[in-house]
Amino acid sequence: MESDAAQMTDQVSHVESSEMPSPEEHGARDLNVPHLVIRLIQCQHCSHPLHAPLRLPCGNSVCRACLPPVRPRMGITYPVAEGREEGFTCYWEGTNNCVGEHCVGDCGVDVVLCNIVGIFQEELAWDMTATESRDQQDDARVVRWKVKQPDTKSPELHNAHITQRGWLQGLYLLAWEGRLPYNAYDIVYENPSASHEVAEQDGSMTQDCIRFQKLSDRLRAELDCQVCYSLILDPLTTPCGHTFCRKCVARVLDHTDLCPICRRKVGMPAAIHSEPLNNTLACLIDHFFADQVTARRATLAEEELGGDQEKNLPLFVCTLSFPTMPTFLHIFEPRYRLMIRRVVDSGDGKFGMVMYNRRGRAQSDDLGSVPFMEYGTLLMVERYELLPDGRSLVIATGVSRFKVLEAGELDGYHVARTERVDDLSLAEEERLEATETAASAIPDPTQAADVEPPLESMSTQELLNLTREFIRKQRQAGAPWLHPRVMLAYGPVPTDAARFPWWFASILPIAEEEKYPILSAISVRERLKISARWARELEARDWYAFPFQVWRNQTSNAVRQVRPLVTQFCLMTSRTSPRPLHHSVGIQSAVVAFVINDTQCTHVTYAIFLFDIRVLRKLAYVPGKQPAAT
Repeated sequence: MESDAAQMTDQVSHVESSEMPSPEEHGARDLNVPHLVIRLIQCQHCSHPLHAPLRLPCGNSVCRACLPPVRPRMGITYPVAEGREEGFTCYWEGTNNCVGEHCVGDCGVDVVLCNIVGIFQEELAWDMTATESRDQQDDARVVRWKVKQPDTKSPELHNAHITQRGWLQGLYLLAWEGRLPYNAYDIVYENPSASHEVAEQDGSMTQDCIRFQKLSDRLRAELDCQVCYSLILDPLTTPCGHTFCRKCVARVLDHTDLCPICRRKVGMPAAIHSEPLNNTLACLIDHFFADQVTARRATLAEEELGGDQEKNLPLFVCTLSFPTMPTFLHIFEPRYRLMIRRVVDSGDGKFGMVMYNRRGRAQSDDLGSVPFMEYGTLLMVERYELLPDGRSLVIATGVSRFKVLEAGELDGYHVARTERVDDLSLAEEERLEATETAASAIPDPTQAADVEPPLESMSTQELLNLTREFIRKQRQAGAPWLHPRVMLAYGPVPTDAARFPWWFASILPIAEEEKYPILSAISVRERLKISARWARELEARDWYAFPFQVWRNQTSNAVRQVRPLVTQFCLMTSRTSPRPLHHSVGIQSAVVAFVINDTQCTHVTYAIFLFDIRVLRKLAYVPGKQPAAT
């Protein structure tokens, strides 16, 4: 099989340098070279018409029977899905966008291509068991071609005879028999004799034109995107085998990770623009529908110039938000009232959330001096409630991350030109895990047995389990930041390694400056290492034990009553943070609600202090009582 792979690589490189169909050739629709039409559905490995075609992650297609031998994959635990434990070395290793190693779980049967191959067979095939004796007929037409041999520098000449059918049908028969190599070049078509040349040429061209038109009509019905219901543009095939426009897949992934057709999990990264296209379908579409493709691209270009929100994205400078996580906002500043109203009225419902640059951190040189951090989250308004006095309550969900390239102001609020921040591809993610765990596989004899292993040596799944175990211990200890109301707002503990760090960062009560690096990390593994580092550091500090024991052992009714209020006030703010009760009115209301003496007031104040609420000086007094000592 290694020799087959080497030969296949040589064939691919030769075809690319000689007669690999270019977009210009596809768009020409020139029936004087009918072999280009047949080559569209030939397997590049066996040269037969594709049978049960599989779309590979690099964008190429092969028959199911032509898939290289699989082997177990070592040192990879993420993502956890069926078929990811086995992989193979691709024929196209080292060419185009192929990384060489592919996972079996990423190679699904191409549904659209299966239908297209069936249409070709119905239109161009006939009773293959009763083929005519072409070599014995004097009036048979001849097709000649050359094939480059891997062992010799000189090409090998081949020819075949085609009888009373058009060139398209005859060449399809040759491909079906395996006699027309995919890497054939310098193909020449010869008619039997000069006397019959004109009539024979006219007849074959007429048949080819009829069949080409039938193919075109039937293929057009199969090549509609099931999201936008237009001709597929930049075809991208999901692991489940369904094909959509690249931009349509990106739009779907903004809302769900399920396939619009079969509702299976798509399992593709958010970095859709870096995913290879389906090369076979892209060539088919460009060949048969070049004019429509050109018109669609022109229309989309005009729409992007007129309505690209990312070039003028309104920014809400407030706090940290994370993809897939909800953000709760109370809009009261006039500038942000205007901004949110414009966002909702535009119909797009998107705006950016960035954190204040409280510590004056240096940003990129192009950004200059701005009061916010350069990485943020694109939010989509899910619920908007306008109050009678002009204030509003907003629930928004994180869609994706961005980096601010340029910033300005519009009517008092900030706007920016941004670029999307996407994760590494799954192949690169798996390669990163395998590399890090393999480098740490050799144990260090000088390291004590009871020392915790470095995070870099742990698999991605082990990093996830470590942090989930920390949360389990916290829940057993009665951590209020894991109160059922918080879980109701942000959802249960995710089992998906890609979503877990966002959830963990959303509810963990540590400083936002500590959380900020997770927003710029471009791999799931890196974010899990950051989350696991938080868990280890906090567990080593035993930061969670003392406050909870205060609440358990405190006999004062006031302390027992103030505990649920902390969680309630957390949900009233934009999101949980190290200082959830940053309004003195809320704290004062909580204390005023109870008739307590000075000693009990001290207990309440101390319990709040343990949550790092920096408003104790604003807690002026309780009516009828002296203020507690702080």
